[in-house]
Amino acid sequence: MLKLENITKDYKVGDSVVHALKGISIEFRKSEFVSILGQSGCGKTTLLNIIGGLDRYTSGILIINGKSTKDFKDKDWDAYRNYSVGFVFQNYNLISHQTILSNVELALTLSGVGKKERQKRAIEALKKVGLEEQIHKKPNQLSGGQMQRVAIARAIVNNPNIILADEPTGALDTKTSKQVMDILKEIAKDKLVIMVTHNPSLAEEYSTRIIKILDGVITDDSNPYKTESQEKNIDKEKRRTSIKFLTALNLSLNNLMTKKGRTILTAFAGSIGIIGIALILSLSTGIQNYINKVEEDTLSSYPISIEEASIDTSSMLETMMQEKDTQENIDDGKIHSQNIMTEMLSTISNKVENNNLTEFKKYLEEESNGIVSNSNAIQYDYNLNLNLYKENTDDGIVKVNPSTVMEKLGMGGMTENRK
Repeated sequence: MLKLENITKDYKVGDSVVHALKGISIEFRKSEFVSILGQSGCGKTTLLNIIGGLDRYTSGILIINGKSTKDFKDKDWDAYRNYSVGFVFQNYNLISHQTILSNVELALTLSGVGKKERQKRAIEALKKVGLEEQIHKKPNQLSGGQMQRVAIARAIVNNPNIILADEPTGALDTKTSKQVMDILKEIAKDKLVIMVTHNPSLAEEYSTRIIKILDGVITDDSNPYKTESQEKNIDKEKRRTSIKFLTALNLSLNNLMTKKGRTILTAFAGSIGIIGIALILSLSTGIQNYINKVEEDTLSSYPISIEEASIDTSSMLETMMQEKDTQENIDDGKIHSQNIMTEMLSTISNKVENNNLTEFKKYLEEESNGIVSNSNAIQYDYNLNLNLYKENTDDGIVKVNPSTVMEKLGMGGMTENRK
């Protein structure tokens, strides 16, 4: 039924390696009561955890019902622990806010068994350990021996092939220990029970087989088992661990309502975090909208103007700076004249550039352009200068507006600044 071939287990501690198990090879019968004895740190619990699928071996082969577990995946180990193995721990591992009945039902809940069937099988398991009258009590209302019996009922409720007990009597007195051992002995009549213990007297009194371990090696086996005499085992139907959605939801709500104070504090803390994030997001969005509005208002106050003719003022400033540098570099004791104004006017007239506003207007009137969608308003200004003349002058009739002075100087284009 259960076979270990050259199983080793190593643990890395810093730069060193601890060899917990050193080539364990052993076989177990379908039904027997096996006690594993040994000093603390010899590898007893490690061996029990590997058999129960709670820990993985480093090398070797663990064979269950003729099938190797070398290629087992997580879901295979979950199914094995749920259907084939029952655990009994020294510290009971009961859920304090659940009733005794609910604690025993838990293994069946993970198997996806219906509510009525769960209750029926859980009550039957509690009857076997003599606690059918305590099903509605909480674990803190029971004695240590009663809690251990509840743990045993939980271990057998799913009808597993193997029961693993890790120091089941370690926290019990002598009388209670014997009661627990009597129950385990009764279970061992049709199941494999493997128990780790420090009490050799209990092992000798109740066990059908005693295995001694020292420093990760089996030193003695009182009733070894050979493959030749192994009975044929029929594998159970392959099943997977599952739990119904409504059952999981019910367990979650029950857990929340049991610890109301913690639930309220957790909800309050979570709501503070959610509200804080919402406030930060809303504040940042509001500030960004305000900044965008200020930018729009500012741009509306200072619109972009495009004129028909533009002047390169940077060239004018550059000319002025060059004239200044020339004056500073002259040091011959003589007086020199500079026609700064003439140079400036000449530069301005040469740097006047005309913009094709007709084509630009056509572009603005197109629906697909990006300027209209990013502007609040577009305004067109036209040059409507009136022609004004003055008579009775020495030169006869003189045009006053527009002025003809710039034309006479050869810079008539500067007067045609249309928007």
